[in-house]
Amino acid sequence: MHVLHSIISHIFPNSVKLKACRSLVPPQMAKLKVLQLLLPFLLFWLSASEIIFEERFEDGWQSRWVRSDWKKSEGKAGSFKHTAGKWPGDPDDKGIQTNNDASHFAISAKLDEFTNKNRTLVLQYSIRFEQEIECGGGYIKLLSGFVNQKKFGGDTPYSLMFGPDICGSQTKKLHVIHSYQGQNYPLKKELECETDKLTHFYTFILRPDATYSILIDNRERDSGSMYTDWDILPPRKIKDVNAKKPADWDDREYIEDVKPEGYDSIPKEIPDPNAKQPDNWDEEEDGVWKPPKIPNPDYKGPWKRKKVKNPNYKGKWKIPYIDNPEFEDDPDLYVLKPIKYVGIEVWQVKAGSLFDNVLICDDPSYAKQVVEEVFAHREAEKEAFEEAEKVRKAQEEEESRRAREEGERRRRERGYDRRHRDRERYRDRYKRYRRDYMDDYHDEL
Repeated sequence: MHVLHSIISHIFPNSVKLKACRSLVPPQMAKLKVLQLLLPFLLFWLSASEIIFEERFEDGWQSRWVRSDWKKSEGKAGSFKHTAGKWPGDPDDKGIQTNNDASHFAISAKLDEFTNKNRTLVLQYSIRFEQEIECGGGYIKLLSGFVNQKKFGGDTPYSLMFGPDICGSQTKKLHVIHSYQGQNYPLKKELECETDKLTHFYTFILRPDATYSILIDNRERDSGSMYTDWDILPPRKIKDVNAKKPADWDDREYIEDVKPEGYDSIPKEIPDPNAKQPDNWDEEEDGVWKPPKIPNPDYKGPWKRKKVKNPNYKGKWKIPYIDNPEFEDDPDLYVLKPIKYVGIEVWQVKAGSLFDNVLICDDPSYAKQVVEEVFAHREAEKEAFEEAEKVRKAQEEEESRRAREEGERRRRERGYDRRHRDRERYRDRYKRYRRDYMDDYHDEL
């Protein structure tokens, strides 16, 4: 039904509702007509994509998942409880939640073996950290080969590990670890996960061209290629260590301006070329007439050294890259070993992480629809969380008030005891003094 609901939502716009059909025809007829319309699209969709595994943790989920006994003999094995959590958007939407502090948790489900060769792989799930996790993981694993599910644990080999890992305020890492030829390779990029207490979807998409995308809540957080973002294969290109910068390579972006020839001989003032000798000027009495001086427009002041753009600038020289002789391509780099299990294996200081909506498929659009379907209750979840926060804060304030009152009561009791002891000591001292004084008095008598 989840699949059908998502297909209907994808094919019909939001304005097209089954209710509209019911207003025109009886309910059974409306459903029949919708199914008749959907049939061609459904057949096409089923032939074009595959849902390999989908778990909403509804009735019967326990028959599909096996709880591991890993760490049980040491008393460190935690358990999962089936719950909608403390502030669900939809109270009927349940998942499995880690239930014991300072414990290891391990659970897995077996799949029909599949390979991602020549097709897109989509791994998606949701998690809500309802606890102050302090330190612990929230990731999911895909496993290959035979796995004894009752012994599934941290030392069990996996083909892919994906999801958040939180420890204190510093570590908020989003893991993507690939296993290649028996060795694990983490993503080189530092990606951060979400750390609030609401539900978040984590989606990893791996394509046949070895490109990938990582989405959180249907928004792309990162993308790239397995060739460059994991140190699995040697790089295709390497720097040419024998390369040298050409002798005529000019990498000076700015150079000093050259002082023009004759710059220092340019006068500050020059005779005004437009001035004319007055008509009443008498050279015998007034002397030889000279035109007045005006500022020389060609005079630029004393010469100052300055930087100018270098017309021969070729940019900073960089060592060229050449083909790496050690690189040997693997066209199946993206192909995981045939997957047979999906598992959750984490250690947490504080328990309370709610896992749900586990999906493995080859259709990113369907994964997107699942997120949209669950997030239809997003606002309800936020409101429930805010209400739970109000209750929590009120409880904390009440506990603080009681602690203050208890502390005050104890201080008063200690103060009363001290005053009582002081009074007794004073009374004893007074009696001794009076007795000694009266003895002396009787002696004198």
